Amino acid sequence: MLDKIIQFSINNKLVVGILTLFLIGWGTYSLTQLPIDAVPDITDNQVMVITVSPTLAAQEVEQLVTFPVEQTMVSIPGINDMRSFSRFGLSIVTIVFEEDTD
Repeated sequence: MLDKIIQFSINNKLVVGILTLFLIGWGTYSLTQLPIDAVPDITDNQVMVITVSPTLAAQEVEQLVTFPVEQTMVSIPGINDMRSFSRFGLSIVTIVFEEDTD
């Protein structure tokens, strides 16, 4: 069956070309008729404090970098959530604020 379709396409190049142009036109028209649905921004207001200290182990990063940063950031008004991540030489503190916070 595939051999017959290929043979028909080779013998009737004009028909295949017209069908191709018709499909391109139909697709372009359909694209212009699609309704635009804007999706609101659903992400939280958040700040990531990333600190690099390549000579410290994970436990030292937690004690000397992550914990002091967390303690300092607790006093900021409008905080909803705070998460931290400590690895060898890397500290990431994510602070999530309330929606109406600038």
